[in-house]
Amino acid sequence: MNTIKLYDKEIYDGCSDVTLDCYIHMPSSELSATPRSAVLVFPGGGYAYVSDREGEPIASAYFAEGYNCFVLRYITGEKAAKNKPLIDAAAAVAHIRKNADVYHIDRERVAVVGFSAGGHLAGYIATSWHLPFLSDTLGVENDLFKPNAVILGYPVISGIDSTHIPSFDNLLGKDRTEEETRSASLELQVSEKTAPCFIWHTFDDEAVPVRNSILFAESLSKHKIRYELHIFPKGRHGLSRANRETAPDWSNGEYDIPYIARWVGWSVKWLENQLFDGDFR
Repeated sequence: MNTIKLYDKEIYDGCSDVTLDCYIHMPSSELSATPRSAVLVFPGGGYAYVSDREGEPIASAYFAEGYNCFVLRYITGEKAAKNKPLIDAAAAVAHIRKNADVYHIDRERVAVVGFSAGGHLAGYIATSWHLPFLSDTLGVENDLFKPNAVILGYPVISGIDSTHIPSFDNLLGKDRTEEETRSASLELQVSEKTAPCFIWHTFDDEAVPVRNSILFAESLSKHKIRYELHIFPKGRHGLSRANRETAPDWSNGEYDIPYIARWVGWSVKWLENQLFDGDFR
């Protein structure tokens, strides 16, 4: 694993703290997988911090499946206000594409994976990659920001319905206007430009209600964007891989649930079909 600074110049106050962890398979004459597909991970943390439980363990799961993986440690806390993490997400996708040869990846097969507030960020770049302010801020064409596929785990979606208020407070500021809230409510931002999505959530999630994923799926349906949705009957928020590796010591088994851990394999199969024009058999 190699960690780099995402920015080589000051885009906004605090951007020098934004880093990208890179997990890259080295080319081999014995393997024919190059160029590989890329997976960019956005851990959760309510836009207040970046969760380790939803970072490297997620990257390692997709790395084991042959993907070259990246974990974005985006801006959080007070400096995140007014959409700075969205700029980070766009910059990270563009960086991976611009350095496709260095990372041995196919620039047309870049997926993003996010959890909770990181799920909001993944959905945000999936729905809003074309916004002019992103290209104006970063100085590159918007097409570089668009993911080819999106995986969302128990995502924050709406600032209007069943919202996770702390995430929106950190992302937009407590002084946010109704217009700003609506612009970051992803169920209102889906369009024909949105990338296909794989979504999973648990019915019992009390921190980020399952209604968030349902609203997003309904909007994807309305705009005829292909998606796959799994709602597990029980399970608390923040499960990550839902296995022993990502279960906190204090959890008493609440985060180690094999029934839910199946989402990883399902998402890999979905990605293979989505990125390689599969027929979903």
